[in-house]
Amino acid sequence: MNPACPGRTRAAGDYDGWVAYITRTAGVLGALTLILLTGCASERRQDDDAPELRALTVAEEVSSVVRSEDRHDGYVVNWAGVLANPNPWHFGEHVVVTVVGLDARGKEVVRMEQPLDAVPPAGSLAFTGQALAVKKPAKVTIGYRPAEWRRAGRIVSAFKPFPVSGVRTGRPKDGGYLVTGYVGTPYRLPAGTLAVTALLRDSAGRLLGGGTTFVDDVRENRRRRFLLDIESVADPGEVAGAEVVARTWGSSSRPYEELALGGAVPVHTVKPTTSPFEEDRGRRALPGETATP
Repeated sequence: MNPACPGRTRAAGDYDGWVAYITRTAGVLGALTLILLTGCASERRQDDDAPELRALTVAEEVSSVVRSEDRHDGYVVNWAGVLANPNPWHFGEHVVVTVVGLDARGKEVVRMEQPLDAVPPAGSLAFTGQALAVKKPAKVTIGYRPAEWRRAGRIVSAFKPFPVSGVRTGRPKDGGYLVTGYVGTPYRLPAGTLAVTALLRDSAGRLLGGGTTFVDDVRENRRRRFLLDIESVADPGEVAGAEVVARTWGSSSRPYEELALGGAVPVHTVKPTTSPFEEDRGRRALPGETATP
């Protein structure tokens, strides 16, 4: 009897048939295994060949120490900088700046950790900050924690800059430097909070310092006014102008991504004033086709 088929008598050629069947099955399984292994190896090669993400670069940075003019006895440490993101498909998130001030003996007199906003793909981030120190620092160092990377959900051109207009600068009699203007949005969805940063430069374009403020509820076709009274400038007389930029507020890319996914405001929104043509004068009928208006 054939043990695989009860009640059937095993023929002399059954052994050869079973051997052929087992051989074919093993061959199919081996081929499938080879395909799976080849696919996994291909995925590994693709991952290995993918370009590595490059670190954020410090395009500019500056710090200054001025005497505090208010009732607090001490010094104001001011810093400003620009970080550049060389990666075209990833946001740089959760970047933290650490500013340390040391006195002449090397003793730490002030330390501040400042979380920065997300740096857009193939873009830059202008930032400013300040801290109070009881003793005057003789040296100020600025360090950066490496960014965490998140792949962008849209192409670079979808992340449009926030328009800044009507910028005016001045020097109040009580000192400092005043920057005012308006910020708008290129997106359909309202921007809950935007950070507005002014970078102060001299006549040669050298970065001297700056300040940051915030505006809320920026909507389509509605500008919001901002005012920056920057008091921690070492020498306001050297300031020749201000470079003002606006950005989404938050250490993650989520606010910027949501605005971009909501779509941009159309550039041309005015309806034509002329009447439509009675017939399409820009199209010719193809051979054998009856022309229609």
